[in-house]
Amino acid sequence: MTTYRITAGRLRTFGLVLSLLTAAVLLPGCQSDAQTGALVGAGLGAGVGAIVGHQSRHAGEGAAIGAAAGALGGYIIGNESDKQRLERRQHPYYSY
Repeated sequence: MTTYRITAGRLRTFGLVLSLLTAAVLLPGCQSDAQTGALVGAGLGAGVGAIVGHQSRHAGEGAAIGAAAGALGGYIIGNESDKQRLERRQHPYYSY
């Protein structure tokens, strides 16, 4: 019988692939840049937070804090992008 060991590298690879697949499924459902930014920011923040938190043996807490901070930052940036897009559409110079 062959045993299969789950190593840290395999677990990271699995997490990365799972994150990318989740993003591929969820991103098309976003209706605005703010929503897309929040989703992407949460994913990236969770990943970075988990890596940083792992160094202090608190990967779960790091991922949660990173996801919250990333979602907030992504939403703020995306919301500003939405405002600029709306402003361009309302400006007579940019109208089609």
